[in-house]
Amino acid sequence: MMKDYPSYLLRLLQGEKVNPFLDFLQVEIRELGEGKAVFSMPIRRAYLQGAGYVQGGIMVALADETIAHAVMTRLTVGEGLMTLELKSDFLAPVKEGNLIAHAQVFKKGRTIAIGDCLVKDEDERNLLRVTATFMIFRAE
Repeated sequence: MMKDYPSYLLRLLQGEKVNPFLDFLQVEIRELGEGKAVFSMPIRRAYLQGAGYVQGGIMVALADETIAHAVMTRLTVGEGLMTLELKSDFLAPVKEGNLIAHAQVFKKGRTIAIGDCLVKDEDERNLLRVTATFMIFRAE
Protein backbone atom coordinates (compact mmCIF):
# COMPACT_ATOMS: atom_id res chain seq x y z
CA MET A 1 0.00 0.00 0.00
CA MET A 2 1.39 3.37 -1.03
CA LYS A 3 2.17 5.62 1.95
CA ASP A 4 4.04 8.45 0.30
CA TYR A 5 2.38 9.76 -2.84
CA PRO A 6 4.46 12.97 -2.92
CA SER A 7 7.65 10.86 -3.28
CA TYR A 8 5.96 8.54 -5.80
CA LEU A 9 4.96 11.51 -7.98
CA LEU A 10 8.47 12.95 -7.84
CA ARG A 11 9.96 9.61 -8.89
CA LEU A 12 7.38 9.31 -11.68
CA LEU A 13 8.20 12.81 -12.97
CA GLN A 14 11.91 11.94 -12.91
CA GLY A 15 11.18 9.10 -15.33
CA GLU A 16 11.40 6.15 -12.95
CA LYS A 17 9.32 3.14 -13.94
CA VAL A 18 7.22 3.03 -10.76
CA ASN A 19 3.78 2.33 -12.27
CA PRO A 20 3.56 -0.80 -14.46
CA PHE A 21 0.01 0.04 -15.60
CA LEU A 22 1.05 3.45 -16.95
CA ASP A 23 3.97 1.76 -18.70
CA PHE A 24 1.62 -0.89 -20.18
CA LEU A 25 -0.63 1.85 -21.59
CA GLN A 26 2.45 3.83 -22.76
CA VAL A 27 1.18 6.90 -20.90
CA GLU A 28 3.10 10.14 -21.20
CA ILE A 29 2.76 12.66 -18.40
CA ARG A 30 2.30 16.03 -20.08
CA GLU A 31 1.44 18.01 -16.96
CA LEU A 32 1.16 17.28 -13.26
CA GLY A 33 0.51 20.06 -10.80
CA GLU A 34 -1.55 21.10 -7.81
CA GLY A 35 -4.90 19.38 -8.34
CA LYS A 36 -4.50 18.74 -12.05
CA ALA A 37 -2.96 16.32 -14.51
CA VAL A 38 -2.70 15.89 -18.27
CA PHE A 39 -1.79 12.41 -19.51
CA SER A 40 -1.66 11.13 -23.08
CA MET A 41 -1.29 7.73 -24.68
CA PRO A 42 -1.04 6.40 -28.20
CA ILE A 43 -3.88 4.37 -29.64
CA ARG A 44 -2.51 0.91 -30.33
CA ARG A 45 -4.17 -1.77 -32.44
CA ALA A 46 -4.56 -3.91 -29.31
CA TYR A 47 -6.92 -1.26 -27.84
CA LEU A 48 -9.45 -1.55 -30.69
CA GLN A 49 -12.68 -3.51 -30.41
CA GLY A 50 -14.33 -5.47 -33.23
CA ALA A 51 -15.71 -2.41 -35.05
CA GLY A 52 -12.24 -0.85 -35.12
CA TYR A 53 -12.76 1.83 -32.46
CA VAL A 54 -10.93 2.20 -29.14
CA GLN A 55 -12.60 -0.02 -26.57
CA GLY A 56 -14.36 2.19 -24.00
CA GLY A 57 -12.75 0.64 -20.95
CA ILE A 58 -9.31 1.62 -22.23
CA MET A 59 -10.34 5.28 -22.35
CA VAL A 60 -11.98 5.02 -18.91
CA ALA A 61 -8.78 3.48 -17.50
CA LEU A 62 -6.77 6.43 -18.83
CA ALA A 63 -9.25 8.89 -17.31
CA ASP A 64 -9.26 7.07 -13.95
CA GLU A 65 -5.46 7.11 -13.77
CA THR A 66 -5.29 10.76 -14.79
CA ILE A 67 -7.85 11.85 -12.18
CA ALA A 68 -6.19 9.68 -9.51
CA HIS A 69 -2.83 11.31 -10.18
CA ALA A 70 -4.41 14.78 -10.01
CA VAL A 71 -5.81 13.78 -6.58
CA MET A 72 -2.39 12.43 -5.54
CA THR A 73 -0.96 15.94 -5.93
CA ARG A 74 -3.23 16.99 -3.06
CA LEU A 75 -2.37 14.08 -0.71
CA THR A 76 -0.02 14.30 2.24
CA VAL A 77 2.43 11.63 3.37
CA GLY A 78 0.43 8.80 4.94
CA GLU A 79 -2.76 9.39 2.96
CA GLY A 80 -3.96 6.81 0.46
CA LEU A 81 -6.72 6.74 -2.11
CA MET A 82 -9.00 4.25 -3.75
CA THR A 83 -11.50 4.74 -6.56
CA LEU A 84 -15.04 4.36 -5.24
CA GLU A 85 -17.12 5.30 -8.26
CA LEU A 86 -16.71 6.28 -11.89
CA LYS A 87 -19.31 7.84 -14.17
CA SER A 88 -18.45 7.96 -17.84
CA ASP A 89 -20.14 9.66 -20.78
CA PHE A 90 -18.88 8.50 -24.16
CA LEU A 91 -19.06 11.42 -26.56
CA ALA A 92 -17.42 10.23 -29.80
CA PRO A 93 -15.57 7.17 -31.16
CA VAL A 94 -11.91 7.22 -32.13
CA LYS A 95 -9.71 4.87 -34.16
CA GLU A 96 -6.20 6.32 -34.28
CA GLY A 97 -3.81 8.95 -32.98
CA ASN A 98 -3.35 9.86 -29.34
CA LEU A 99 -5.76 10.16 -26.44
CA ILE A 100 -5.20 13.22 -24.25
CA ALA A 101 -6.78 13.24 -20.79
CA HIS A 102 -7.22 16.53 -18.90
CA ALA A 103 -8.13 16.01 -15.23
CA GLN A 104 -8.70 18.28 -12.27
CA VAL A 105 -9.70 17.83 -8.67
CA PHE A 106 -13.15 19.27 -8.06
CA LYS A 107 -13.07 18.72 -4.28
CA LYS A 108 -10.71 17.06 -1.82
CA GLY A 109 -11.93 16.57 1.70
CA ARG A 110 -10.68 14.46 4.60
CA THR A 111 -12.31 11.23 3.40
CA ILE A 112 -13.58 11.88 -0.14
CA ALA A 113 -12.14 13.42 -3.29
CA ILE A 114 -14.00 14.12 -6.52
CA GLY A 115 -12.35 14.73 -9.86
CA ASP A 116 -13.32 15.31 -13.46
CA CYS A 117 -11.59 14.33 -16.68
CA LEU A 118 -12.16 15.12 -20.34
CA VAL A 119 -10.44 12.83 -22.85
CA LYS A 120 -9.82 14.39 -26.26
CA ASP A 121 -8.14 13.44 -29.48
CA GLU A 122 -5.30 15.39 -31.11
CA ASP A 123 -7.84 17.64 -32.88
CA GLU A 124 -9.33 18.66 -29.48
CA ARG A 125 -12.48 16.64 -30.21
CA ASN A 126 -14.18 15.57 -26.96
CA LEU A 127 -14.30 11.77 -26.73
CA LEU A 128 -15.10 10.94 -23.11
CA ARG A 129 -16.08 12.72 -19.92
CA VAL A 130 -15.48 10.97 -16.58
CA THR A 131 -16.29 11.98 -13.02
CA ALA A 132 -14.66 9.92 -10.28
CA THR A 133 -15.07 9.70 -6.52
CA PHE A 134 -12.16 8.49 -4.42
CA MET A 135 -11.98 7.42 -0.79
CA ILE A 136 -9.14 9.11 1.08
CA PHE A 137 -7.75 7.12 4.00
CA ARG A 138 -4.75 6.92 6.29
CA ALA A 139 -2.45 4.25 4.85
CA GLU A 140 -1.37 1.70 7.44
